[in-house]
Amino acid sequence: MADLSDPTSKYGSQVPILQVKKLTVARSRSIVIEDVNFSISEGEFVGLVGPNGSGKTTLLLTILGLLKPVPLMGGSIQFYGKGDASQKDIRKIGWVPQAAANLPKHIRITVRELVGLGALNAENMFGFDRKGRRQRVDRALEMTGLVDVADTSVSKLSGGQIQRSVIARALASEAEFLLLDEPLVGVDRASRNSLLKLLDDLCHDQQKTVLMVSHDLTAIRQSAHRIIYLEGDVRFDGPSEELPDLSSLASLRGIQHVHDHQHSDHRHDHSIEGGR
Repeated sequence: MADLSDPTSKYGSQVPILQVKKLTVARSRSIVIEDVNFSISEGEFVGLVGPNGSGKTTLLLTILGLLKPVPLMGGSIQFYGKGDASQKDIRKIGWVPQAAANLPKHIRITVRELVGLGALNAENMFGFDRKGRRQRVDRALEMTGLVDVADTSVSKLSGGQIQRSVIARALASEAEFLLLDEPLVGVDRASRNSLLKLLDDLCHDQQKTVLMVSHDLTAIRQSAHRIIYLEGDVRFDGPSEELPDLSSLASLRGIQHVHDHQHSDHRHDHSIEGGR
């Protein structure tokens, strides 16, 4: 496994955007993740995978500051090498929750208007810097390939186009670090491939950084630069092509092959019976 805590590792020479150290988080008084350690550098596309209940969403919510580490043993989260993220640093984070694409079918808003919501902030909400806001929206539409449908109602978009739209909304805020929770859910195969290509392009061409949660292990393995396998703690962290096969992942999780175990027990029983 690569040492990703080293800023001079193969993943880049930049100071990590995100550093998670010895993180322990509890929900409803039960430990969900414990002693989690990893870092993410600029331009990386990292896939976060693991079974249901493994702590993926808990980890994202803690990164966003919505959940807090366990006192005394909780560890730390640093953005850009700083323990307490400034308001400027927080604006660099674009959060795209799974529910973001579940827009009401009757909603009357165009793609441009939806993306424009991401460009709003306290400084331009009352009409100030309209030109700058419009430029950010245009750039986000261009980066996500939505220029041709900019004035189309979101109710007429495909699942893949809606996902692109909510990502564009995050980009319009000038986010540099995108956190995505299950963006492939409800997206057809062609749109899924296009969306993954978009994320890869954003990393390579725009130096954006992506941390994406997904249950689609095959898609993640073929697109993310690196995979973190989480199940309470980090069981694997390394290049996508080095992710263990299903049998090895089962071993990482402490799962034994039921049939082989049964056959072994049966053979053992027979040998005992034969020895009597």
